[in-house]
Amino acid sequence: MDRTQKEQAVAELNETFTQSGLVVVTHYKGMTVAEMTDLRAKMREENATVKVTKNRLAQRALEGTGYEGLSEMFAGPTAVAVSEDPISAAKVAYNYAKDNDKLVILGGAMGDTILDQKGVEALAKLPSLDEVRGKLVAMLSTPATRIATVSGAPATQIARVLKAYAEKG
Repeated sequence: MDRTQKEQAVAELNETFTQSGLVVVTHYKGMTVAEMTDLRAKMREENATVKVTKNRLAQRALEGTGYEGLSEMFAGPTAVAVSEDPISAAKVAYNYAKDNDKLVILGGAMGDTILDQKGVEALAKLPSLDEVRGKLVAMLSTPATRIATVSGAPATQIARVLKAYAEKG
């Protein structure tokens, strides 16, 4: 890799870090190409990406972003998972690391907040944005459903009483 390629790689990584809502730093020692391809596919499904990085280039790319505190995590075979959504990259990385002990989550950052391994795990266990939206819609529509049920209940009860009297006599 010559100097211009390195500068281009640093610029691309810097842009990726700047546009990301979440960065998760992992070690992938011992992972096969098939396993890494599987991880990339799972990340893509959740609108996240994973990139294998050269540590020194990644440290340079972190300069000027809110993720500068992550630079000490870049040692050894490092991959970075990023997403605009502050949960999806953490969720995929955590779930994949549960099933594959070759992927180790070192930490991450969300905005200016640096997260350790437990912080990324806690973030991964939060519900996704779509799940929260679904719960919110259900909560908002429930009172309307209850009002319709309660307002219709007296009429139903009167009809049952009249039907019982009609059958009786």
